[in-house]
Amino acid sequence: MARVIHVFRQPDRFVAGTVGQPGDRMFYLQASEDARMVSVALEKQQVSVLAERISSLLEEVHRRFGAEVPEDTPPDLRDTEPLTAPVEEEFKVGTMGLGWDSESSAVVIELLAITEDEVDEAVVLDDTEEGPDAVRVFLSPSEARAFAERADRVVNAGRKPCPLCSEPLDPDGHVCPRQNGYRRTEES
Repeated sequence: MARVIHVFRQPDRFVAGTVGQPGDRMFYLQASEDARMVSVALEKQQVSVLAERISSLLEEVHRRFGAEVPEDTPPDLRDTEPLTAPVEEEFKVGTMGLGWDSESSAVVIELLAITEDEVDEAVVLDDTEEGPDAVRVFLSPSEARAFAERADRVVNAGRKPCPLCSEPLDPDGHVCPRQNGYRRTEES
């Protein structure tokens, strides 16, 4: 079966978001352009790494190519809306690619579906016939900064960390290894 690559050259929206309650959230990236929308599922850590790498890429692009890169997200690009429903997963992300297109002065993000076979690096950011399905999104530096900021907010909006061990706290508490297995009660 032929590979499907969803390309968003001028997306109306590209955001990270979640479905579910903290501690049981599913993470998604959602791209839309005109009437077309694609949602892909991924792990929380992948969202965090993507946001971090985008920020690093923007700094490098500014340093090496002198590209205009905003320090902060422009207010008109801040997106606080939830994911567009219904969220229908196209695929689960395995490999991610990140690059800079100097012709269009855009950050290019490519998300490849998980496959049982090892992914050849030549497939990432390429239009080869063979390989996993993919989503490719082109973002201006300002849009990339906005995406990274929102992705950080989404990742950090989960459960609060335990003040002693930094592990996430469940709504009904947790057994903290720093307390030698004892739960702290209101009386103690």
